[in-house]
Amino acid sequence: MKVLVTGGSGFIASWIRKELTARGHQAIVMDHQDRRQHLADSEEFFLADVRDPTAVTEAAAHADGIIHLAAVLGTQETITNPRPSAETNIIGSLNVFEAAAQYNLPTVYAGVGNHAFRLIGTGCYTITKSAAEDLARMYNLYRDGGRITIVRPVNAYGPGQSVAAPYGTSKVRKILPALSCRALTGSPIEVYGDGTQISDCVYVADVANAFVTALEYTAEHGPTERPVEVGPLESRTVNDIARLVGEHAALLTGREPVGVVHLPMRPGEIPNAVVSSDTETLKQIGLDAADFVPLEDGIRRTVEYFHDAWLPGYLAA
Repeated sequence: MKVLVTGGSGFIASWIRKELTARGHQAIVMDHQDRRQHLADSEEFFLADVRDPTAVTEAAAHADGIIHLAAVLGTQETITNPRPSAETNIIGSLNVFEAAAQYNLPTVYAGVGNHAFRLIGTGCYTITKSAAEDLARMYNLYRDGGRITIVRPVNAYGPGQSVAAPYGTSKVRKILPALSCRALTGSPIEVYGDGTQISDCVYVADVANAFVTALEYTAEHGPTERPVEVGPLESRTVNDIARLVGEHAALLTGREPVGVVHLPMRPGEIPNAVVSSDTETLKQIGLDAADFVPLEDGIRRTVEYFHDAWLPGYLAA
């Protein structure tokens, strides 16, 4: 199967492309940034923005299926500047769904793990991603060619994830890079709020497996009845995650584990929030969260990656 991957140069997309290749599929990488130098020999590159309906339709014409990941990310960032996320996450998704319906393509859409927050107040990222879920359901119900499965991963993490300031150039702060970089450089780990909130994390290889499995399922059976939620069996607090990161960083650096500093929560973040997943929904595509990489093992692999691949360059700068 030739699979169009929108936002195909991103972190999760890079792992999905590996999974596609391992299963004998071919990726068509669509991205608005020209990063074709990072492609495998078997992959094609399509330089385009999902906000361009003509470009999306042209790319879809060459595909047998679509995994739609392209989005403007960020909680605080989309509150202070909501228009880009609305244009990309809603209109861009509409363009993808319309092209998929035109060519009758099985499609997997990347939903958002904290979708329920839109009912109690959150950033434009969650609002717009959830709106696109509603569009997907509309296509499945009322449009010929509507074959869209929604996959909702919680916080994906793992090797290769981008690093935000002050340690890197990414504009969006992600939990594992932020915690790992501080711990590896001997700085206290910063946790927003009291750290008792649940913010489940899932290893990126398991996320990639779920997306590709969902696409194969949709190609054969049509869309799943319910969104597929990808996360761990056991929920853990942000304090738990910070402790594990600190312990693994200490083992690698030979220092004592760094402390934790609690900061005020930022706009769009909710005290005592629970971001978790209904792992029973994985059974729709034949997966079991019991087979996922355990949090302790995944954090070890991730901290080791930042220690080996990121830290030397940072210290030398």
